[in-house]
Amino acid sequence: MERMIIFFVLSFCSSMVLAAASRRAVKYKQIFKTIEELEPTVKDKDVELLHTPENPMEGCLDTAVICFKEGTLKLQPVNSQVNATFAKAIRVISKFTFRGPGKCEFSCESYEKKTPKEFLKSFANLIKEV
Repeated sequence: MERMIIFFVLSFCSSMVLAAASRRAVKYKQIFKTIEELEPTVKDKDVELLHTPENPMEGCLDTAVICFKEGTLKLQPVNSQVNATFAKAIRVISKFTFRGPGKCEFSCESYEKKTPKEFLKSFANLIKEV
């Protein structure tokens, strides 16, 4: 009887761990898809260049995500027809959170500035790596 109880407890705990991992994966896929949907709706000419983290070190992933979230708020839609899609994508990205291990010594301003399209491609690459 004790073995059965232990077996059920272990089964329950392992299913909880798997569920938590899959929720995180679903969240990252949603963010990646949102970035891909946002890319064609972003104005790329005559706009402010954005600080773009590329290949951040392991301890700096959370700082890089913060830089990308702040940068997305500076993006502009290509025209008024895509405004609703654009606003929805910005809202989804602004709610995204990432908690990485450690503290980073780099600030957003330490990264090179790039165009909005390059910025979004780098953001998508970061999400793929995580």
